[in-house]
Amino acid sequence: MSSDARGDTATAQRFKKPTWRDPRLVVGLLLVLISIAAVVLLISALNRTEPYYVAARDLSVGQQVTEEDLVPVDVRLQDASQQYLSTESGLKDNDVLVQRVPRGQLVPTSAVGTADELDRSPVGIALETPLPAEATAGSRVDVWVADQKASGRGYESPRKLVPGAEISTIESNNSALGNSTGTTVHVLATPAQVEPLVDALGNSAKVTLVLNPTGGDS
Repeated sequence: MSSDARGDTATAQRFKKPTWRDPRLVVGLLLVLISIAAVVLLISALNRTEPYYVAARDLSVGQQVTEEDLVPVDVRLQDASQQYLSTESGLKDNDVLVQRVPRGQLVPTSAVGTADELDRSPVGIALETPLPAEATAGSRVDVWVADQKASGRGYESPRKLVPGAEISTIESNNSALGNSTGTTVHVLATPAQVEPLVDALGNSAKVTLVLNPTGGDS
C-alpha cells in the first residue's frame, strides 16, 4: 500500500463518526451527566426548606412553653439552622422561656431552657399613671423608688433601684364596673434585685418607671 493510501486510511479513521462503543464518547457522556447531577443537587440543597417553630403569641420569660404556643413553618435557614428551634428537635418536658419571644418570630434555641437557667424573675408593679406609649413588652425601664418617710407624710428622695429592667408583660387593671384603675407592669429582676424591690413595694414606697431606650445601667 502506498504512503498516500495509508495516510487516507488514517485520516478516515480519525474523522470517522463515533459510535456507542467508542470509550471517549461514553466518558464524555458520563462527565456531562455527573455535572448535571451535581448542579441539580446543589440547587436542591440551596432551596430546601425545613419546618421550624415560630411563636403563636407573645411568649414571656419564665412561662412554660408547649407546642400550643408555637406554629410550625417551612423556612430555609442554611447555616443558621442550629440557632433556631426545629420541629425535629422539638420541646422537652417542663421547658420554659429564658428569653422573651414576640409573636410571629422564630424561636431561638437559646430562648428555651429549664427553670434552673432563669436568671431573672417577673415582679409585678402596680402603677396609677399610664406608661409612655413607647413602652411595650420587651422595652427597658429604670425602676425608681421613693421610700415613705417615717412620719408617714411624703416620701424620701427617689433612688434608682433597678436599672435597665426589661418589661415582661403589661396588664390593664379594671374595676368591677369595667373602668380602668391603672396598670400592672411586670419587670424582670435578677435574684439580687427581687428582694429590695419586693420590700419597697410591701412598704408603700412610691415606684416610678422611667423609659430607658438604650437599656444601659447608668
